[in-house]
Amino acid sequence: MTDGSAWRGNWRVRLYERVRERGFASLTAFAEARPAIPLHALAEELGEDDVAGVQVLSGLLAEAERRHQVTRLVRDVLVRLLSQSIPDGWPAVPDDQSRFEIAKALAMWTSFTPETHKERVRQARAALRTAPPPPGWRPLGPDDELLLTLLPDEEV
Repeated sequence: MTDGSAWRGNWRVRLYERVRERGFASLTAFAEARPAIPLHALAEELGEDDVAGVQVLSGLLAEAERRHQVTRLVRDVLVRLLSQSIPDGWPAVPDDQSRFEIAKALAMWTSFTPETHKERVRQARAALRTAPPPPGWRPLGPDDELLLTLLPDEEV
């Protein structure tokens, strides 16, 4: 999507119309029905030419803030980024490519995280570097046991 069509008109209205057309009451419900699917893929499903991943993220964050579930969304975003970057799970012995993919996912995770949660995400990233997950670890949702240990449900 390079022509900017996602930003034409009222994209928020368009986003929620697409969600309702698919039978969901909220963007969160739509996303939860598609665990571990990258944000850009959710956007493509809602409108290949006129919905962007960052719009989906913005909508999910707004809903999470209203529901006081921002920490859960932050974990969910990491799940989606890891499924995109290391689809086969955490490597047993990271090579240069997998280290790059992991670093990219973690950097994007931090950049997508609201300021209120950035310090907690930095701590979680440090914990992942200090004690990497077991080989093959691939969280399938925000309630993954390891993710709950790294980033427990405490709204700040």
